Amino acid sequence: MAEVLEQIEQLSKEAAAELKQVANVDQLEQFRVKFLGTKGKVKDLMSLLGQVPREQKPIIGQRVNAVKQELTEGYDRRKEELAGDSSGGRMTVDVTEPGVAVEMGHRHILMKVIDELTELFGRMGFAVASGPEVEDEFHNFIALNIPRSHPARDPLDNFYLQSPKAAGGGSDKPSGSNQMLMRTQTSTVQIRVMEKQRPPIRVVIPGRVYRPDTHDDTHLSMFHQLEALVVDKHVTMVDLKSTVIQFVHAYFGPNTKVRFRPSFFPFTEPSAEVDVYFEDKQRWIELGGCGMVHPNVLKAVNIDPEAYSGWAFGFGIERIAMRKYGINNIRLLVENDIRFLRQF
Repeated sequence: MAEVLEQIEQLSKEAAAELKQVANVDQLEQFRVKFLGTKGKVKDLMSLLGQVPREQKPIIGQRVNAVKQELTEGYDRRKEELAGDSSGGRMTVDVTEPGVAVEMGHRHILMKVIDELTELFGRMGFAVASGPEVEDEFHNFIALNIPRSHPARDPLDNFYLQSPKAAGGGSDKPSGSNQMLMRTQTSTVQIRVMEKQRPPIRVVIPGRVYRPDTHDDTHLSMFHQLEALVVDKHVTMVDLKSTVIQFVHAYFGPNTKVRFRPSFFPFTEPSAEVDVYFEDKQRWIELGGCGMVHPNVLKAVNIDPEAYSGWAFGFGIERIAMRKYGINNIRLLVENDIRFLRQF
């Protein structure tokens, strides 16, 4: 008899513990079916009467009925409690409560700068052009007057892609090389524009370029350039300098100092570097290179250098953005830190 009573008490404790854990009407119904239903565990306790002598059956029966009564009363109390809670233990939404304002996103700072630059040059009469980021050697090097022996074509300085070479792969002709790479400069689009369009040409070309540079505060292996190209009759270095100075004064302020330093690029002759003096840094900072389009570049796209001339420049967009908005580390532009991006 002691063993039977122990089983009854154990069931009573188990049911009481589960009833305390009931949090909603669905769980309460599961409790009722499990313990108080027609096939529940309390009903099964009556089978224990067959394990005790006749004279002890009344005692066992009374205890089973007492447990049933206790659990039924506990069930009813919990049912009333949940009925008093209009949600029935379920999660609800107060539709009268003011909503949470949705924070609107905005364009990335680099995209904003590109928009500002293209809009500025658009007012100066420039159209916008674009081209593929995966290029062939002809557009990236050969047509830009960069010979095969030039160090700029070193595999360590470029992201070359695996691709089969066309027949006769040693020739410096479009059909002689099919080597593909991630473009190292937006000057490749200059070639594509001049292949399809006859002068006069007046375009700006924003886009990504790729070089295996070591990452630091001012260098990344993927960055953006803004290229400009003008080809027409009687174009001179004066046109180049006046356009660049007009751009710098419009974007950085009318009192910004600009200087041109002699330099060398295979695709321009003469060539120059453009520096801008920033008062907060108290020093000259390079924006990029420029120069008159080399006659060999014009010949590569079947434009007569005797009849036409042109100028081009290539400026780093990240460098422009950093100086314009006081950003001291180029890596901030790609780390996707929302605290940084919210400032612009």
